[in-house]
Parts: sequence; structure tokens; C-alpha cells
Amino acid sequence: MADSYYEDGVELTQEQIDFFLERMDSGEECVAGSEVHKLMTAASERAMRITSRMNAEFTSLSDTRSQLERLFNRTVPDGVGLFVPFTTDCGLNTHLGENVFINAGCRFQDQGGIYIGDRALIGHNAVIATLNHNMDPVKRANLLPAPVHIGADAWLGSNVTVLPGVTIGEGAVVAAGAVVTKDVPARTVVGGVPAKVIKEL
Repeated sequence: MADSYYEDGVELTQEQIDFFLERMDSGEECVAGSEVHKLMTAASERAMRITSRMNAEFTSLSDTRSQLERLFNRTVPDGVGLFVPFTTDCGLNTHLGENVFINAGCRFQDQGGIYIGDRALIGHNAVIATLNHNMDPVKRANLLPAPVHIGADAWLGSNVTVLPGVTIGEGAVVAAGAVVTKDVPARTVVGGVPAKVIKEL
């Protein structure tokens, strides 16, 4: 692979993006300093360039949606809405369903894959993470990707944090401020740190 992506401001090629996503989606450990780790850094720089402009130069919601398509490197459904500011340290592995709404201040760490189902609502300042560090101090800089799946019609309240590998079921509600460390059953309300089922819907 060419190493042009080490230079500031150079866009990743589609070949590099495809290789990077294939490795991330495999769940295989990303070793610090490896080719994949360098691509991850380049993807982060790319995402910061796009989101910094998107957040600083807001003109319209439709323009924001078109910038999201550039950021995500794929078509975004017409009904998707997002209020800036929005940040991500990758952007290439976020997948949105129809009529998803993402409120202001959200932060997506999507290297491991974020999948948000139709009509899901993501509240202010939500954090969705898909990477863990290796627990062995000698390998602490290595990264372990794991996807987050958010079902159709789910609602994440303000200041929710969703950790790697979690699935939130269809129609579930995550109360404001909750930290979701394990799967959430469909049509339940969860809250707290760590989040626990409060009731069924």
C-alpha cells in the first residue's frame, strides 16, 4: 500500500478505506504502530478536517446532510437529521437508517462500527464508543474493535454513553446519563451507571 496518507491533508483512497474497514469489521486486534493503526490515525485526521468545517460553517440542515455523506463515505437517507456540533474520530463506519435524528453535541467513535436503526433518536451529548484498549499494560496501546447496534425506534437520552459491543433493542429507551455496558432488551427502559432495566414498555 502507498504511504501517501502519512502526509497531512491527504485523503485516503477507496482501496485504503476498504482495507481498513475490513480489518475493523473482523474484530481483530489493531496493534499499535501497524499498517491498520496508521490508517486509523489517517482516518481520524480526515474526520477532524471534515467535522471541524461542518461545525464551524453551518448553513443548513440539508448541507449538513451532504457533508455527512462525505464524512461517512456513503449515501445518507433523506430523512436523517443531525444538529451540529457533531464529532467523530473516524466517520467511515457509521451506518444510519431512515429518519434517524442525532441531536447536538454527540460524539461517535465508530471504528468498530455503529449501526443505528430506522427512526432512532440520539439525545444531546451522547457518546457511542466502539474501541477498547488491551488490558495488558504491555499491549495497552493496542485497540480492540467491537460494533454497537441500536435498534429501530430506540431513544437514547441526553449524556448517554454506550460502550463497545453493546446492542440496544428495538424500541428501547436509555435514560439520560446512563452508561450502557451490556445489551439492552427490546422495549425496555434502562438507566443508571451501569444501566439496568427499570421497566418494560
